[in-house]
Order: sequence, then C-alpha cells, then structure tokens
Amino acid sequence: MRGNSFGQAFRIHTFGESHGAGIGVIIDGCPAGLRITVEMIQEELDRRRPGQSALTTDRKEQDRVMVLSGIMDDITLGTPIALLLHNKDSRSSDYDHLKDVYRPSHADYTWDAKFGIRDHRGGGRSSARETAARVAAGAVAKQLLLKEGIHAVAWVSQVGPFRIPDGSGPFDRSQVEAHFTRCPHPDTARLIEALIAELKGAGDSVGGIISCRIDGCPPGLGEPVFDKLGADLGKAMLSINACKAFEIGSGFAGCTRRGSESNDAFTASAGTIRTTTNHSGGIQGGISNGMPIEFRAGFKPVASIGLPQETVTREGAQTSITVSGRHDPCVLPRAVPIVEAMAALVLADHFLRQKTSSL
Repeated sequence: MRGNSFGQAFRIHTFGESHGAGIGVIIDGCPAGLRITVEMIQEELDRRRPGQSALTTDRKEQDRVMVLSGIMDDITLGTPIALLLHNKDSRSSDYDHLKDVYRPSHADYTWDAKFGIRDHRGGGRSSARETAARVAAGAVAKQLLLKEGIHAVAWVSQVGPFRIPDGSGPFDRSQVEAHFTRCPHPDTARLIEALIAELKGAGDSVGGIISCRIDGCPPGLGEPVFDKLGADLGKAMLSINACKAFEIGSGFAGCTRRGSESNDAFTASAGTIRTTTNHSGGIQGGISNGMPIEFRAGFKPVASIGLPQETVTREGAQTSITVSGRHDPCVLPRAVPIVEAMAALVLADHFLRQKTSSL
C-alpha cells in the first residue's frame, strides 16, 4: 500500500535504499517461455549507471545485475523474477550534516511529515538510485515487447534554452547513443554539453525535456475510463524523480488549435487503417490506434546543488546549507533509459491485459 508496486498483469515491486546494501526488483506476471538475454539487462543498466561521463555524478556504481529467481537457462519460468543490484560506492558520511536539516525541493520534509522518520543517506528510497531497479525490470519488458515488434526510443530533446529544431527526427538508438548527452542532434548536443559542464563547475543544475517514440504498437492497447494508455504513461513518467511535466501528441500546443486543425483524418490501405496526421500521439479514447506513440516528459533542475541555500531544521530553526556529495548537474542523459523502461513496463502490462479483452 506504499506505492512500491507498478502494473497489473505485468507487475513490478522495487525495494532498497540509495545507501543501503542494495536495490532490486521483483517482476510478477512475466509469461513463461520468454527468452531473456541477461546481457541486455546489463546493457540498459550501463546506460543509466552513475559515473559514465564527465557530465554526470562522480559516484561509481557498476550496477552488475544478479538474477535470483524466475529465469533458468535464459528462459523465463513464469514465476517471480527477482533482480538484485548491490550498492558498492555509497558514502553515507557525505550526508551526516543533513540528518536534521531539510534540503530545498527534496523529499526530506514531506517524508518526515508522512512517516515521522526518513533515511537522510542520500534520500533513501526517494533517491533516483531506486530507478536502477526500474531499468532492470524495463529491460525484461523490452524483450517481451521486441518479440511482438514493439520498441521505444527516447532522447534528450531540450536542456535549458537549447532544443532540437522542430521537424527533426525521429531518431534511432544509434543516433541517441552517439553523444553522451543522449541528444541525437549534433549541434544541439554540443551546446547542451557546454551548458552542463559550465553548471557542474559552478555547483548549479539545469532541467529539460526527454522525447519518446514507440513504434510497432498495435491498435487496441489501453483500457477505457481510468486505465487509459496515455494516463498510465503519464503516471509512469511522473513517478520518475524530478519529472514535473508530461504531454502526449500535440500536448499543450494543441490546446490553441481548432478542431479542424487538430483532428486526425483516417485512411485505409491494404486493409490497414491509419491516420494522415498524428496529433493524437498514437492514442485515441485512451486506446492505441496503431500510429507511433509520441510523448514528452519534462524534468526540473536537480535539487542537490553546491550553492548556499536557505532552509530550516526539523525543529524549525532557520539555517543555510550547502549540499555536498556527488550529484548530477543535469539528470536528462541518464534519465533516457529510465523513460524507455517505464514506457516498456506500461506497454508490456497493457499488451498482456489486452490478451484477456476479447475471445
């Protein structure tokens, strides 16, 4: 009941804290007989792990995945899949001075208000360290979806004022991975790199936008009313640390258009129904329509910055702090695989649920 689980037919439950012994995930509902490449799980974790470039946190975690159950000889057994990642480079002492102080724009105060206790060591479960478990589970979901021809590609489309020009893309995985900013537009990537490096040196941070496109999704995924596919994607993205905005299809830009400009006209060819435009972002009435699913997730600047900030203690005394420790000046490059993982978990869940929708 504490929000540690996600999904229905394909369900995950994550556990562990940022500076505890480790973190992990239990996947329940993955069908038996699916071939799983553990190397692919590791590859996805490597894309998310800290310390992968000069623009990220200096924390060094190898995040080597350990399969505890549910897979034998690279084949799923239909039983719960348990994946574990040990924490190897935690430095809890970096946070000793924050034990009784609330960091601005963190979960410190709200967790204290809710539970009466909090893990001050890097934020405990409120830390983005928890998302490594999601990426591991998402890699399993991706392999289920790839079997069905469904795949998601996300990329950094904006950081601060620098954004990819309109009309660019779509992009493939190789283009995204060509630069460590995970911005597939070379000119924009160079501007983003310089900005992040500047802010890291200054002890500050910056936010931006990640775009995602899902291809190969058949029509019919998503449930009417409360479990709409777009609603579940929105919940998935907004559950990621620092994600503060979500839009699908034309999003907020579509709010200023007329219906005659916004409606997606249908066309049929060789027995396949498609739309001539994709303002709906591949979802209509909460159900996929067979067009590419396109959405964007907006991330705020990292709250942990190396500049003096005003705050209060647990007793309410006014004070100032400078947050030490190892933090990303911009989460977006490492958040790309997290966005893909959460999208894959939503799609895998709705794909399996659709199997029970009609005879």
